[in-house]
Parts: sequence; structure tokens; C-alpha cells
Amino acid sequence: MTSSIPHTVALICHPGTPSRAVRGIRVRVSRVQGGSLALTFSLKGDLVRVRVPPPRPPRRADCLWQHTCFEVFVAVKGGLEYREFNFAPSGEWAGYAFQRYRDGAQLKEDLAPGIIVSSAEDRLELEAVIHLDRLPTTQPRARLKLALCAVVEEENGLLSYWALRHPPGKPDFHHPDAFALEIEPPNVDVVDDPAQTWRP
Repeated sequence: MTSSIPHTVALICHPGTPSRAVRGIRVRVSRVQGGSLALTFSLKGDLVRVRVPPPRPPRRADCLWQHTCFEVFVAVKGGLEYREFNFAPSGEWAGYAFQRYRDGAQLKEDLAPGIIVSSAEDRLELEAVIHLDRLPTTQPRARLKLALCAVVEEENGLLSYWALRHPPGKPDFHHPDAFALEIEPPNVDVVDDPAQTWRP
């Protein structure tokens, strides 16, 4: 299957929510033929000190961001509309459609992201696929802007917030500044932007 050049980026921990359990989080993303997005989140650290939700049957679930989960926000370059997708290590997921900044609602369609989770002593990985009909465009050649993010819950209940870029102030994954990665259609080079409860 033809895909765009896979791109791997590192997430940055918000300075106001430091983590002693996590050494780093990287995300590998590519756009496969037809427009779907394939993502692999890789968390490296002391997993004994991280609260990882136990496996559950794949299903839609809200408020996944209150515990350890991985997130991607997708917008068409130049547009206000965007989608939010949450993937939990439990296998649960959520999807939301926004017309503009924080103005949106839950996606009604099943997401069926095919989540695959694997773990070792110091690494947790989650793979997921988002299909074209769940993205804010039906045009397979549209340029997309992504905000890649993660929330990590530690054994003491503290949460750390990770993103490609954090806007000033408290964590805000919805902020336009967070959409720091531009990804091209398949067979076109990916361009990285090097500059890298309230609800994140």
C-alpha cells in the first residue's frame, strides 16, 4: 500500500506538568493511499509508575483524557474545522468533530481505529488508523495539519500533558499553535514545523 513518507516526531512535556515517570514520547505518522492516517505512539519511561488502563473490549468512551491516552487533532490546512481522536491503551476510543475552536460534538459514526497495544519493561506503544471518512475532508490530496498529543497519568494520580507545541499558559491541545505538523498526501514529502478540569 502506497503511503506518504513516515514522519517521526517527539512530544514535549508541558513545563507546568512535569513527569518523573516518562522519559519521552515519540509519534510516527504516515498518510496511506486514500487519505487514511496511520499512527504509532511510543512512550518510554518507568511503566511501573504509570497508570495504564487495563484492556477492555473496543468501544467508544468519553473522558479518556482524564487518564493515560494518546490524541491526534486533524485539520485541513487553512481551515477552521478539525477532528479530535482519543486512543486509550485499554482499546477504547473517542472521536469529536469541531466547526471551530472548541465548538463541536461527538462523532456519531463508529471510528473503528483498530488499536493495537504492546508493552515492555520501559516502553508502551499504541498503533491506530483513522480512515478518510472520519477526517475533516474527503479529498485525498488535501494537506493536513496535525496536533499530536498525550496525557499520562502517574501512580500518584498526577497528569502530565505532552504535545508537539504548547501555547502560552495552561495546556490546550485545541489551540491553533498546537497544530504544528503539516502532512502531505501520499507520494509527497512531509514537511515538519521545527518550532515546537480544564480540558487539554
